[in-house]
Amino acid sequence: MTVDARGVAAENCRRGPFSGAAWLLKCLHAFRPHRQWLLVWAAFFNSGFQAVPVAAADRPNVLLILVDDLKPALGCYGDSFAKTPHIDRLAARGMRFDRAYCNQAVCAPSRFTLMLGSHSTSTGLYGLGSQLRQRLPAAVTMPQFFSRHGYRTESLGKVFHIGHGNEGDPQSFDVPHFHDKVIEYLDPRSTDGGQLTREVAYFTNQRLGAIHSLPRGAAVEAPDVADSQYADGRVANEAIRRLRAAKQRCEAKGTPFFITVGFVRPHLPFSAPKRYWELYRPEDVPLPTVEELPAGAPVIAGKRGGEITNYKPVPTDPQEKFSDQLKRTLVHGYYASTSFVDAQIGRLLHALEETGLAEKTIVVLWGDHGFHLGDLGIWTKHTNYEQATRIPILIVAPGVTPPGSATLQLAESVDLFPTLAEITGLPPPVLPQPLDGISLVPVLKDPTARLRDHAYHVYPKRKLGRAIRTQRYRLVEWRGIGAPAETADYELYDYQDDFLERENVAVSRPQVVAKLKTILEGYPQPVRR
Repeated sequence: MTVDARGVAAENCRRGPFSGAAWLLKCLHAFRPHRQWLLVWAAFFNSGFQAVPVAAADRPNVLLILVDDLKPALGCYGDSFAKTPHIDRLAARGMRFDRAYCNQAVCAPSRFTLMLGSHSTSTGLYGLGSQLRQRLPAAVTMPQFFSRHGYRTESLGKVFHIGHGNEGDPQSFDVPHFHDKVIEYLDPRSTDGGQLTREVAYFTNQRLGAIHSLPRGAAVEAPDVADSQYADGRVANEAIRRLRAAKQRCEAKGTPFFITVGFVRPHLPFSAPKRYWELYRPEDVPLPTVEELPAGAPVIAGKRGGEITNYKPVPTDPQEKFSDQLKRTLVHGYYASTSFVDAQIGRLLHALEETGLAEKTIVVLWGDHGFHLGDLGIWTKHTNYEQATRIPILIVAPGVTPPGSATLQLAESVDLFPTLAEITGLPPPVLPQPLDGISLVPVLKDPTARLRDHAYHVYPKRKLGRAIRTQRYRLVEWRGIGAPAETADYELYDYQDDFLERENVAVSRPQVVAKLKTILEGYPQPVRR
């Protein structure tokens, strides 16, 4: 590369055009039954007939920030109790999606939907131990797609789920994954003196056949330590180093980057430095107001116990009530952990600005699913209810997203793959796996634009719960895969009249149920597990 060319490359690292083909993606959405042919044609059109091809050096970088178990308990989403100044500042730079939903409220499948652009019901990847390459050996993940178009792809922290027998997907990235702990304790009292605890064993693939013979780790701890004593602080440190190296690489070679940084808090245990706990007064911590399951809901839809019982001093009997003190401690821990991860994200964003990369980098913040904090008497996730499925999505695309904007467009995790492809000037993805997402670029340009009137998500139990979420309603159909229609159970919630999901109104609103069932029936039959 000549000196002059390096200068051009360096300038392209700082600023450059955002281009795409929004109208093609609209066509793909409008003609879903024929989308495979349209995708082939679109790829041919983009690769062979673009008047001005976009060189790799001219494309924006991508910084994809993933946060485990993060629901919209953030200042920028109107939570007045949360202290999240850095995420709030990120929202002020771009667009906030107020009606964004995960496609399945459990870690591994949710991350598969993000990285594949495919619903769980399209792939059969429903479980924590689901093996991507066994099920879809030829799948092209989002980072692989970007790599094939000239991006250097890297990953740090919790990106794909590693644990429960799952090893993630090392081949998705150009360089080895930077892995760190998910379950982490510093206080020996949290682990009965340093023993292997149940959740540590799950997340390190140890003694998976003997989990319940192991001691439980503490649900919370708050040592007076530096941020880097915990994994999220170390991941932030390494991510900052990678950003600085990416800046040098960009100036020398013009190579854009696609860096995915995954933070684990506020996933249990709520292990965070003392300073973040001290941001909140215990007596001010909000407690759940509705702790009973919805009236009239089928038994299969509810949840008691589960993941939360692997932590002490949580009752091991799923039917035993939590004390108010325990509830307050757990909610306090969730908010403290969120503030801790907010600080790490703030450090990362500061480094992006300090390196001069901010104006040429698309930043996406995504929570993999929501989190129940005692509402409906449920803790953690693993349901089809609002608190488990609603997620934060923030997108900052300089020159495209209006600063400080928000949209009510219903969005799904699967949408981020085609959205990032279009906004970086890449052709619409033509993939071996189904592409269920749509590009949200028209919404990024105009928050009042509307591309769909519902979001789709699922949760598998004895039956598969498939759900349609509109602005006002959620319909959930509980039905075995391939089972007769008459065996289905239904839930319907009206969020205009009952945002807290107190009552299943499916029986009293048959016309609404029929309308939403028609939408659900338009989806392909679910793939079996």
